Amino acid sequence: MPTPPATALRVGVVGGGLMGSGIAESAARAGHEVALFEPVEANRADARGRVEASTARAVAAGRLAEPERAALLARITAADGYDALADRELIIEAVSEDVAVKVACFRALDAAVPQATVLASNTSSIPIAVLAGAVHAPGRVLGLHFFSPVPVMGLVEVVRALETDDATIALAERFAASLGKATIASKDRAGFIVNTLLAPYLAAAIRMLEEGFATREDIDAGMTLGCGHPMGPLTLCDFIGLDVLLPICDALFDEFRRPEYAAPPLLRRMVAAGRTGRKAGRGFYEY
Repeated sequence: MPTPPATALRVGVVGGGLMGSGIAESAARAGHEVALFEPVEANRADARGRVEASTARAVAAGRLAEPERAALLARITAADGYDALADRELIIEAVSEDVAVKVACFRALDAAVPQATVLASNTSSIPIAVLAGAVHAPGRVLGLHFFSPVPVMGLVEVVRALETDDATIALAERFAASLGKATIASKDRAGFIVNTLLAPYLAAAIRMLEEGFATREDIDAGMTLGCGHPMGPLTLCDFIGLDVLLPICDALFDEFRRPEYAAPPLLRRMVAAGRTGRKAGRGFYEY
């Protein structure tokens, strides 16, 4: 259990998918008051349902007591619009990994909340400067890149853009620490630290399979048994989601124009076919 914060923050989370609901759960478990806003009205019930299901699994596994779960859920309220986030001190955007969608989100936040509110993006690949350019006070914008599943993974990348001020970074680091997360500091470029290293590795495994060099099983076994990785690269692709990996590769290639970052054709075909990994029931493996 994370150490309760000395002063709880009023936190807003925009986006109720896997990442957004996980961030909301982690913040509420740490004692923060969370307003969760899913912009797509049809998906709002699912956002709350993900938190309820995740915390129920934690209780069943002995990682969370039932009274703690009840208190956690009570600290999460559903917001019905951007205006409902006006009293938040920190807002974390976790909408889909699409630059147009994220920029629109930041513009809406800029119009709805005070300029003192810190705005963070959970983007895994889009430069923070692009999002900061959508608001009037870019010094309050930074990246807070969590990893999936958020309640379990212990790392957050803290990304400083050109205009991000020290007070913004300090608040973000205190918040991450209150969740029991370690932080690493990254400059603002596509992919940050982790995905700049990870995406070429995963793309190389996909190319190896695409070229018929080795089977999916042997590629994965080579890295789990030969290098001690907890899962092979193709299994990891399925776990991340191929539809998540593709825009990361595209963002990296657009920024650096280096061939190792280019998305393999097989990755594009699989996303087009809906074979996006575990969540779809099939990717490189069947589930």
